[in-house]
Amino acid sequence: MFSGASTFVSDVDSVFLLITGISLFFLVGITATIIVFLVRYNKKRNPVPTDIDGSTQLEIIWTVIPTILVLIMFFYGWYGYTPISRMPKNALHVNVVSRMWQWRFQYPNGLETDTLIVPEARAVSLDMVSMDVIHSLYIPAFRIKQQIIPGKKNQMWFLSNKPGQYDLFCAGYCGLRHSYMTSAVKVMTGLKFNDWYAKGPPKLDAAAAAVPGAIGRKLMESKGCIVCHSIDGTKIVGPSFKGIYGHKVIVTTDGKEREITVDDAYITRSINEPNADVVKGFNQGQMVSYKGQFTDEDIKHITEYIKTLSDK
Repeated sequence: MFSGASTFVSDVDSVFLLITGISLFFLVGITATIIVFLVRYNKKRNPVPTDIDGSTQLEIIWTVIPTILVLIMFFYGWYGYTPISRMPKNALHVNVVSRMWQWRFQYPNGLETDTLIVPEARAVSLDMVSMDVIHSLYIPAFRIKQQIIPGKKNQMWFLSNKPGQYDLFCAGYCGLRHSYMTSAVKVMTGLKFNDWYAKGPPKLDAAAAAVPGAIGRKLMESKGCIVCHSIDGTKIVGPSFKGIYGHKVIVTTDGKEREITVDDAYITRSINEPNADVVKGFNQGQMVSYKGQFTDEDIKHITEYIKTLSDK
């Protein structure tokens, strides 16, 4: 009956229109009945109230008909939900990492993007995890949405036969910059997707890798660090990286304030134990531990990049 960006559109839209139609019918019917009763049985027309005997037939009607309608809505709702809940075996599996306030999409060949890129006419399974709070991945054009609960296996799938670009949102309030947690789904034809996928993850060439801090910046971008920490001095959720290395800052440690110098050890501890030393003016608990996600070599590269962000 309907066509759309995914194979779920037709069933979801049909159920939505069915329920909306039934709701509107009763809205109009009940409203009209109320108006008729207000006019017909107002005090001027009926100064002396009269009792009305009960009607078994009427009670059966208004019990049976709503029950049948509810069962019909349940049936079509279940009929539309069942395909969404059945994960196909030959799907392309993409890992989705959500964190305040960024999406990362990881592919089996090592590719990692902030935009979900998928082929047309092939089922795509999203295996989703949250690094901090509850998020909700929502693709309106595909009629799919799934909460991503920390510590739990979260999955959903879709199949799109219509190449194009579609909005992707976080539909669950996840903090101060929740509205910034947007991305897109890019559906490619099979040939274009295969060409893109075959290239694998991009690598820094020798010249780019030789630039001080280049590798560190790439690592920080891949984990969304600069979403919460600016590099231009702007205050966001966490302290800005600009000019912080080598400077003294006031932190709260075990409930007590102390002054420390930002050095290699402090940066390492902040990555692995972000709530151990909280910079004054910022809230505890806004950052989760990245211990195990960065190697010692990665942290050295990150520190090198932060050193390049001197005050100028």
